[in-house]
Amino acid sequence: MKSPKRKFEPQSIGKVLDEIVQSKALKTGITNARINELWFELMGTHMTNYTEKIALRGNTLFVSLNNAALREELSYGKEKIREMMNKQLGGEVLEKVVLR
Repeated sequence: MKSPKRKFEPQSIGKVLDEIVQSKALKTGITNARINELWFELMGTHMTNYTEKIALRGNTLFVSLNNAALREELSYGKEKIREMMNKQLGGEVLEKVVLR
């Protein structure tokens, strides 16, 4: 018995690429990469020396810093950091910033 043939309808390359980019896994990866980029762009290149790790879990941004004084100073501006990053990301991506 022959298996039924699948019917494929032609689609534009743009539409196919949009579907791929809109997939949740890829969207999350792109957002993570963009957040890492934005952190150094918005906070300045000197932050490279003090930032150990940046991770996005859900809607919370976790930033590990190796300088306690800097961590304390930035803790007063967490809301401002969140607002600046959300503005650059084009929406309410981050709900909370946690400095460790």
